[in-house]
Amino acid sequence: MKIDMRFLESVVHVVKGAGAIIEQLAKDGFETAYKERMDPVTTADHAANDYLQKHLLELFPEAGWLSEETRDSEERLSKEYVWIVDPIDGTKEFVQRVPQYAVSVGLARRGEVILGVVYNPAQDECFSALQGSGAWLNGEPVQAVHPAKDPLLVLGSRSEMKRGEFAPFEGKVEVDAVGSIAYKLALIAAGKANCTFSLGPKNEWDIAAGVALVEAAGGKAADKAGHPFVFNQRDTLTNGIMAATRSDFDAVLSLIRSVE
Repeated sequence: MKIDMRFLESVVHVVKGAGAIIEQLAKDGFETAYKERMDPVTTADHAANDYLQKHLLELFPEAGWLSEETRDSEERLSKEYVWIVDPIDGTKEFVQRVPQYAVSVGLARRGEVILGVVYNPAQDECFSALQGSGAWLNGEPVQAVHPAKDPLLVLGSRSEMKRGEFAPFEGKVEVDAVGSIAYKLALIAAGKANCTFSLGPKNEWDIAAGVALVEAAGGKAADKAGHPFVFNQRDTLTNGIMAATRSDFDAVLSLIRSVE
């Protein structure tokens, strides 16, 4: 399989199709259930997941599959390539009609994410990236570059802020609340802030596409200890995440270490 710009365009088309399904169900109505820790899951999550699984595997049948809304299979661990998918990252925001949720699709090869698409259908913002080629927002090139600020502008989780997880950083950073972590990472790739971080565990499907975006846009992403990600692991939980412009990354890592 040739992973090139034409292939990326095909992935974008599929992801936008999933976004259209989500927005139609937002208008027509959807049902909501709850997982552990009262995390919501809706019929829109499942409909988008079914659509993505069908069309992405048609596009690249040899790839493995890892999705939040599909029962996991160890078969993916033996695959060179694997799709890493969250059909709606930020379901809480979707349910509340806060327009900060996204379809998140990454493609990893031997542990490294090489392609990412994050689509916010409520605002028709499509972020895409291909390793070695760049990153784009609605077809226009973007870079993970943001004016130097003191304090740094951080995109933070609304729920984490409510739980007081950003309290240790008060006075050290300026925090803007944004929903989906995939969407936050996409905004960093587009140069909308200096950094984002989440110190609690994240699943691979939460961050894979966003990591691809940040890195293709010239930024840096790592776990909260500063270690690079290796995707398609048996245990899909990561040791948090931090992502920043290249010039701000070391400062953000030092800040996190100072309060850990």
